[in-house]
Amino acid sequence: MKKAIYPGSFDPLTLGHLDIIKRAADIFDELTVGVLDNHAKTPLFSVEERVNILKEATKDISNVRVESFSGLLVDYAKQNGYHVSVRGLRAITDFEYELQIAQTNKMLSAGALDTMFLTSDVEYSYLSSSGVKEIASFGGDISHCVPAFEIDMIYAKYNNK
Repeated sequence: MKKAIYPGSFDPLTLGHLDIIKRAADIFDELTVGVLDNHAKTPLFSVEERVNILKEATKDISNVRVESFSGLLVDYAKQNGYHVSVRGLRAITDFEYELQIAQTNKMLSAGALDTMFLTSDVEYSYLSSSGVKEIASFGGDISHCVPAFEIDMIYAKYNNK
């Protein structure tokens, strides 16, 4: 069985994230979306909220499961038998950053964890979670950025709309 993990903060989940999830789910028999509990960041949504949002967004994709994790990805991957990490790339600047992480993970895992890069669809190449948060914080239209069911949840965090 070919299985992989797509790790990230997903704060908030964007249509770009969802595109990568759907495409990776077509490649692998099992895809786990790993929601990182990063104590160094102050997220908009709690880990539990992000997991629930992702579960709702992926409920019709039978080979996707959603879990949270903390600590190093390589440790989580080893404990759960993942040998491939999926990452999305929007631009060359993403590649430089993600390449360093991929090489570090390869070294830390003694070669056991590979990274597969999927380039974003051009339709979503401008999207970032931080951009969505900024737009929402000013009450701007995020309907082309995130799944419809998530819109009011995001605005509620900013007391907008």
